[in-house]
Amino acid sequence: MGIYEHPDTIDGIRITAWDAEKPDLTGEAYSIALDYDDGVRGATWVDTFAGLLEAVPGEQIQGMVVGCWEEAYDANGAAEAIVEALVSASEQLPNLRALFFGDITGEECEISWIQQTDISPLFGAFPKLEYLRVRGGGGLAVGSIRHASLKTLIVEAGGLPSAVVRACCAADLPALEHLEIWLGTAEYGGDATPEDVAPLLAGQGFPSLRYLGLRDSEIVDQIAPLVASAPIVERIQVLDLSLGTLTDAGAQALLESPAVAKLQKLDLHHHYCSDAMMERLAKLGPEVDLDDQEETDDDGDGDVWRYVAVSE
Repeated sequence: MGIYEHPDTIDGIRITAWDAEKPDLTGEAYSIALDYDDGVRGATWVDTFAGLLEAVPGEQIQGMVVGCWEEAYDANGAAEAIVEALVSASEQLPNLRALFFGDITGEECEISWIQQTDISPLFGAFPKLEYLRVRGGGGLAVGSIRHASLKTLIVEAGGLPSAVVRACCAADLPALEHLEIWLGTAEYGGDATPEDVAPLLAGQGFPSLRYLGLRDSEIVDQIAPLVASAPIVERIQVLDLSLGTLTDAGAQALLESPAVAKLQKLDLHHHYCSDAMMERLAKLGPEVDLDDQEETDDDGDGDVWRYVAVSE
């Protein structure tokens, strides 16, 4: 799933972990992450970043990975300070094209505990940015998104605020090829509705889109019928509704969609579909990922429980 371990690359660039005591000055993408010992000695992400820029020529850096910062679970202003530091260094980083803001595993801080900030200044600061991945929905804001070069936008959360969902779905991103939004659950702040993704599904924006992911959603059964008849599905190659609580009800709409049948790939892994429905989906036409079939919890009193793959 990619959230329980740190990536080795970012947009195809090998990531070098920055170590001020044993610096590797040859990297093209650097990650900075604080651990417990860093916290004890009072280190901050911003100060560590400043040390990196003093040692490595900024024009050499094409990718940055913002790992765990000081007390990432606390709304202490640290994430905001990191955004400010990155923006202030934009002239030193003229070739930055890939950024992962929040490379924090569950062992470091649960995804729903991560306290993010308003990242909208990043869009204007880095005109060459092609890849942006953000993890954590708490306190996250993205503003009105406009960018001429961005090709990949990934927003991961155990519960994504509806304002962020609406902003992503209404973004002005003419070069975007990959849009991946983790909707999450209401229990952890995911209050988006199917109507919030309507501007995206209408297909009037995102002319270059090839991959659409509406993942980790507890309302996927409500979204699936809208997606199945959405104009945008007629021109994408991959539809990803994985990690959610899809049942036969939502899957039936996908089965009946001519546009879905023409996709290259339909990713539904981690779902609650029956064996019979899985057999029908497998014959739909595109490559269909039906791994991780889950079982509904039934308490015997008429209440049933289904869970997304990533929440807390």
